[in-house]
Parts: sequence; structure tokens; C-alpha cells
Amino acid sequence: MSKRPLILVTNDDGITAPGIRALIEVMNGIGDVVVVAPDSPQSGMGHAITINSTLECTAINVDGGQQKEYQSSGTPADCVKLAINELMDRKPDLCVSGINHGSNSSINVIYSGTMSAAVEAGIEGVPAIGFSLCDYRWTADFEPLKPYIDKIVRNALEEKIPSDVVLNVNFPLRDQQDIKGIKICRQAKAHWVEKFDKRQSPMGKDYYWLTGEFINEDRGEDTDEAALAQGYISIVPTQFDLTAHHAIQKLNTWNFEE
Repeated sequence: MSKRPLILVTNDDGITAPGIRALIEVMNGIGDVVVVAPDSPQSGMGHAITINSTLECTAINVDGGQQKEYQSSGTPADCVKLAINELMDRKPDLCVSGINHGSNSSINVIYSGTMSAAVEAGIEGVPAIGFSLCDYRWTADFEPLKPYIDKIVRNALEEKIPSDVVLNVNFPLRDQQDIKGIKICRQAKAHWVEKFDKRQSPMGKDYYWLTGEFINEDRGEDTDEAALAQGYISIVPTQFDLTAHHAIQKLNTWNFEE
């Protein structure tokens, strides 16, 4: 490329999370980096935005790196809105979100703050990628992912992500030598069976912890879940047009006149 691309980095685990620090390091080797990320963990926030209170945003330098950084009181989607419309001198060439501590494959993409940040960038016309590692530990090792992230991002910048598409990239929990490669996949059909752990406070007030079991209903070999189970990195092209086009013809047969 003739000039260094401008790259927006965000996440949902918070600006000090090890995952985003690893992602920033890789992006600094590719382009000029601006970080706008939550000042506290926002996992499971989905595409929530702040409309009933004010947003705070403060310049910060976490590790002395060359990137510009801002921490925001808002959600991941808020951070992207602030970055593109208020904080950056021009529209970024790419937005990368992550690296998330935990999987965002299959139906998890719906709940993900990481992917919602990427989707928000896509809505605003910025090519975007969400990165996640199937390891929820704060001490997760992101080193094996870095060469693959570099390769995926450089391809995205050179070849261009299709319009109105955001990439959902998930990494299996494997040592680098055990990662078999990259697969382009579809999202597996799956769901969570919700469970609530009911407890009682010393004051006698009931409260609940959300738990659950992930159920994969999809036996296909072309899914993200199948790829991850086999040791591959999964890339799912994701769209934010939620229209069920296949249902339009059927719904047009309904009688709304009577």
C-alpha cells in the first residue's frame, strides 16, 4: 500500500484487557492506530448504545505505545460512533475489534459486544473485523494468534471486504503449531439453554446468576463450530441486513384485506 492505513481498534473487555493490547501491537505494525475502547468490561452488551445518560471519553496512554488511545464510559458500539464521528480526523480504513476473551462463534455473535462494535463500523461504511479466542481466561495466551491476525488484516486491506459485510474471526484454543489453518465458514445453528442459579442475600432478597448450556444443533462440516473443533481458525462473513429474504414470497400470500 502506498501509505499506512488508518486503523480503529476497539473491544468489549475494556481498554486494559490483554486481548486488545495484543491486537494493538499487531496493528501498529500495519498502520496508524487509534484506540477507542470501554473503560470497563462490557461483555454481552450486544449492540446497546447510550441514550439516557452522557458519555465520557478521556485520552489515555496505557503502555507508552505509538497509538492514540481514548477510554470511554460507553458501550462498544458507542466507542465506534464516538471514534468515527468525533475523535478521528478522517474515516478509518479498517476497524478491528477484540481480541475477545471467549468465543463469538455461532449464535454468540448476537450477544457479542466485540462483534457489535465491528458491525457498527460496518453500518458506518468502515470495513471491519471482529477477533475472538476460545479462551475466557484473563491470562489467555494471544501470541499464537498474532501472525494469523496480521495475515487476515493485510488481506482485508489489500483485497477489500465486500460491501455491507463484517468478518467474524474465531481462533481455537490451540498452540500455534497445532492450528491447522483458516476456513471460511457459515454460522452454525445453535442456541443456549438458559439456566438461572437462584440465591438469597443475607437480607433475604432473592437474586439470580445466569448460567446455561451451549447446544449445537448443526451437524454440518462447513460451520464455524466444526472448523474450531477441528483446530482451524473460522472466518464467517456476517451481514447486518437482517431481512429474511427467503420468507418474503411466503408472507406475500397472507391475506391482510379481511
